[in-house]
Amino acid sequence: MTTNIISIGNSKGIILPSELLRKLHLSLKSAVKISVMEEKIVIQPEPRQGWAEAFKQYAASGEEESFFPDVFDDEDLTDLQWNKK
Repeated sequence: MTTNIISIGNSKGIILPSELLRKLHLSLKSAVKISVMEEKIVIQPEPRQGWAEAFKQYAASGEEESFFPDVFDDEDLTDLQWNKK
């Protein structure tokens, strides 16, 4: 896959093909990390800021409680009917 460096205002940029973005699950305004490794430009998806660390801490805590309860305190489930198959 080949692309060109283009002018974007006072900056320079490259156009990333839609196929590549879909493959990496990226969309407009997705956060990415850009670095140089062994004389190559590397663009990596960057998880939402702070989320990766929060999930690591949660996993390390050993807690198994869900982030969100299965039933909220103000929910009334008495009118629900469950169909047996």
